[in-house]
Amino acid sequence: MSKQKTIKEPISYSGIGLHTGSLTTMTFKPAPENAGITFYRVDMEGTPAIPADVDNVVGVARGTTLGVGDAKVHTVEHALSAMAGLGIDNLDIELDNEEIPTGDGSSMPILTVLLKAGIVEQKAEKQYITLDHPVYYRQGDVTLSILPSDEHRVSMTIAYDHVAIGTQYASFTITEETYIKDIASARTFCFLREVKMLQEKGLIKGGSLESAVVIGDDTILNDDLRFPNEFVRHKILDLIGDMYLLGRPIKGHIVSVKSGHEKNVLFSQQIKKALANGQVSPTHDVVTPNQVTGPPALDISKIMKILAHRYPFLLVDRILTFVPMERVTGIKNVTVNEPFFQGHWPEAPVMPGVMIIEAMAQVSAVLIFGDAPDPEGRQAFFLGVDKAKFRHTVVPGDQLVIECEMIHRRKNACKISAKAKVDGKVVSQAIMTFGLMAVNEA
Repeated sequence: MSKQKTIKEPISYSGIGLHTGSLTTMTFKPAPENAGITFYRVDMEGTPAIPADVDNVVGVARGTTLGVGDAKVHTVEHALSAMAGLGIDNLDIELDNEEIPTGDGSSMPILTVLLKAGIVEQKAEKQYITLDHPVYYRQGDVTLSILPSDEHRVSMTIAYDHVAIGTQYASFTITEETYIKDIASARTFCFLREVKMLQEKGLIKGGSLESAVVIGDDTILNDDLRFPNEFVRHKILDLIGDMYLLGRPIKGHIVSVKSGHEKNVLFSQQIKKALANGQVSPTHDVVTPNQVTGPPALDISKIMKILAHRYPFLLVDRILTFVPMERVTGIKNVTVNEPFFQGHWPEAPVMPGVMIIEAMAQVSAVLIFGDAPDPEGRQAFFLGVDKAKFRHTVVPGDQLVIECEMIHRRKNACKISAKAKVDGKVVSQAIMTFGLMAVNEA
């Protein structure tokens, strides 16, 4: 088992806050086992403590602000991200002003200071957040989910209507090595057209080309980028920091599309409430704390009891969630070993559209029959496919996330709306009509 960690000796770091422009000195000090991360405002009477807890978030305007009573600490996400990346569980942080120094806009300055202080193991075992079932959050075109996994992985997609950014995707298994190498130095960014608006709101008083990547109308004003996809990497950095407000490291695969501080915090609060209630409530939309939406996920052994399909035509690997007669979400992992890639096409393998439709139909069958075979021995046969669209290619290595919703059902027929997504993008969609009948009746 992994052990909890803190730093070996106190160390200080000073700098200007990005938004307040305040000069702050931070002093990091070792903390005992199971103490967690706590900020202390030593410039205020009584040195009030502000635990790094998602319930203490009081602001998410261009950064995450924690507060208890009159005491606040602004822009904590980069510091928390550095602690999460280094696996530090327990730390006391004294500040003589209200905002964490921004440094170069990444978490690398604070990470470097912590490494200089030295990181030591403690006797207590590290406590992880682990989940048996997925948790989902959705609001508008922003989605966040966490899938059960034995490792901490983050996959992120961002999309901006600007030639300098466009759509970017990155996915990393978060270890100390990968965090330092691939994430820590990615800088925050803003658009030049936003600067005046942010200044009018009293923000970015400490901002400059040395503390952020600034994007003009047609080009990037900084000399260069540290990574071709530095923007999405910084969004991953922010997400790691915001979710460390859960108080423990996560084992799970976090998938994010277009999320920022506000949605990161809302998603973290949702996870905390679900865990406190002793339940994880997987759902199609935003989870409420006491919502129970249906049976748990189905693995492949249970799927094979429901579907008659077998190799090489079983195209569902797992059912993530389903609400009987309402909606279902399943996945199909696309590998280069699929038989159809031998002829479609060996030099440029692309999943045939008809196979995507078939995968959506098989996920729909779970929605039709539930978590057990039909007691009358019926199967779902296609009667029609309407409004089918194929928006993007699907290739080896992709994971199809298939979402199906019941539109209409009669005793022996039903109509279902289905979408297949890869990395949050819809790659195919269709309205499918099924007849329910025994094989000898078909």
